[in-house]
Amino acid sequence: MKRRFYSKIPLAQSVVALCEAKGVHHIVISPGSRNAPLIIGFTENPTMKCYSIVDERCAAFFALGIAQQIKKPVALVCTSGSALLNYYPAISEAFYSDIPLVVLSADRPIERIDIGDGQTIRQKNIFENHILYSANLYSEVVAETEIKDPKVRQKQREAQKHNEREINLALNKAIEKKGPVHINVPFYEPLYDRLEEPTVLPKNIPVEFPQHHISETLQDEMLTLWNTSKRKMILIGVNSPGVIEQRWIDHFANDPSVLVLTETTSNIHHDSHVNCIDQLITSLSEEEFEQLHPDILLTVGGMVVSKRVKAFLREYQPKAHWHIDEKKAFDTYFCLTEHIKLTPNNFFGTFLMETKNVNGDYKQSWLAIRDQRRERHQAYLEQIKFTDLKAFEVIFDHIPEGQMVQLSNSSTVRYAQLFSLKPSYRVFCNRGTSGIDGSTSTAIGAATVTNTPTTLISGDLSFFYDSNALWNDHIPANFKIILINNDGGGIFRILPGKEESVNFSTYFETTHGLSAEHLCAMFGFEYHKADTLNDTIASIQQLYKNDSKPQLLEIFTPRKENDSTLIDYFRCFV
Repeated sequence: MKRRFYSKIPLAQSVVALCEAKGVHHIVISPGSRNAPLIIGFTENPTMKCYSIVDERCAAFFALGIAQQIKKPVALVCTSGSALLNYYPAISEAFYSDIPLVVLSADRPIERIDIGDGQTIRQKNIFENHILYSANLYSEVVAETEIKDPKVRQKQREAQKHNEREINLALNKAIEKKGPVHINVPFYEPLYDRLEEPTVLPKNIPVEFPQHHISETLQDEMLTLWNTSKRKMILIGVNSPGVIEQRWIDHFANDPSVLVLTETTSNIHHDSHVNCIDQLITSLSEEEFEQLHPDILLTVGGMVVSKRVKAFLREYQPKAHWHIDEKKAFDTYFCLTEHIKLTPNNFFGTFLMETKNVNGDYKQSWLAIRDQRRERHQAYLEQIKFTDLKAFEVIFDHIPEGQMVQLSNSSTVRYAQLFSLKPSYRVFCNRGTSGIDGSTSTAIGAATVTNTPTTLISGDLSFFYDSNALWNDHIPANFKIILINNDGGGIFRILPGKEESVNFSTYFETTHGLSAEHLCAMFGFEYHKADTLNDTIASIQQLYKNDSKPQLLEIFTPRKENDSTLIDYFRCFV
C-alpha cells in the first residue's frame, strides 16, 4: 500500500481534512510554490481527484464545468499574488449561476503584505462583491521543538480554533447556498516539509439546511388569483436537466389558461410549449401584445436569454409575478410580487393539487400563432444562402441524439434559441454573467465528469479568447468542438448604429483573419473545416465517426452576409 504523506503545517492539514469530510473530492490545482502545503495534502489523499491546469482563468472555468455537472463543490488551489485574480471571471459566473466553488488561495503572512515582496497582493476579501463567504485564516509558525511558553501555546490553540471555524463556515456556505466561497490560507516557510501522520484532527461542523414553506394565508391568496385568471404565463430560464419533474410539465399542458415559454437552456420540452420565444414575440402588433399580456407570470430557473420577452414583460407587466427558487429571485421585469423559497417540485407538488383549469382560448390561440411562425421559419431557411443561420440549422440537424451540448455566449446561444433542439440533448451555457470568456474551459470540465459525449458550439471570439482551455491533459477522446468562424464579433453588425468603417471593424466587430488549425495541431485535436453547405453536412457526419481523439470542426461563414440574413429572418414573420 502506498505510503501517504501530510503537510507538516497544521493549517494545510485542517483544510484538506475538512474538504474530505464535507465531500469536496475534485481539486483543480494550478502550480506554484506558496500553495505547496495544500498541493501535498490533496495529491497525497487517495480520496481526492486532482487536476493540474496551469492557466488559472482556465482552471477556474474548468472547475466550474465539473461543479455544474456533479452539483457539489469543487476546490481551486492557487499560489499567492496575481494568480488569484485570474479566478475572478469564473467566480462571478458561479455567483450568479449558483454553482459551488471553493477557492483556496495560498498567501504570505499578513506582515509580509505591502512591504515590497514579490507575488504579494491584498488577498483578504478580494472577491467581496461576488462571494458567499470569505474566510481569512491565521498563519502558523511550525516550530522544530516543542513550544513551552504557555502564552504562545494558547495563541496556537486559539488560531487553530479560529481556522477550523472559518473553514467550516465557508465550506458549509458553499454547500448550503450553492455558490462560490473563498478561503485565504497564509503560510510561513518552510513549505515542503512532510509528515507520515497528521498532527491535528479538525472538528467537522455539520451543514444545516434551512426549511422554507408558504404560509396558508399566502397560498390561499395565490390559489384564488390563479383559479380566477384566464391568462397565466410560465417562463422557464436556465434549468438543469431533470430538475422539474415531467408530471408538472404535463399538468400545465392540460390547462387552456396557461402558456408555457421555454428557452433552449431550460432543458424542458413539450408539444404544448412555445420553445422559440423570439419567433413568437417578433413583429407582434400592440393589440397582439395586449392579448399576450398575462395576468400572472410564474418564472422558474435562472437567467433568460431573450431580450424580446424581457422587453415585452417590462412594458406589459402582469398583475402578479411569482418566482420559484430556494435561494433568490431577480426582479427582472420590475414587477416581482412573491419569491417562493422552494424547489419547483416542492412548490408544484403542494400548489397544483389545489388548482383548477380555467377555460378560455389563451393557450390555443398563441399555439396557433406559434405553428404559423414555425412554418415561416422553415420556408425562410429553405431559400437562404449559406450563412451563420443556415450553419446552425445544419448543426442542430446533425448532432447525434443524447449529446451534452455546451453553448458559448453572445451569438451562439442566441442562434440556438431559434431552433427546436432534440429533447435528448442536455444543454448548458454560462448565463450567470453571459460572458464569452471560459466557455471552452467550462465545457471541457463538464465533459471530464460525465459519461455523456459532449459537443461545444462556439463562436470564434469566444473560442480564441479561451484557447488556453486546450492546454489540458484531461480532455476526453470523444469531446467535439464546432467552431463558427465569421471573422469577428458578427453580433455587432445587427445592432443599431452599425456602419462600414475601419473604426467599426477594428473596435466593435474586431475582425482577425485567424483559423484554429494550428492550435489543433499544437494541442492534439483532429481538425476539420468547411465553408459551404455540402462541406458542412459532410464534415459534421465525419466528426461523429471517430471518438479516438478530441476533434474540432471549423465552419467559415461570410462575415458581411450573416447580419442581413438574420435581420431578414425576423422580417419574415411580419
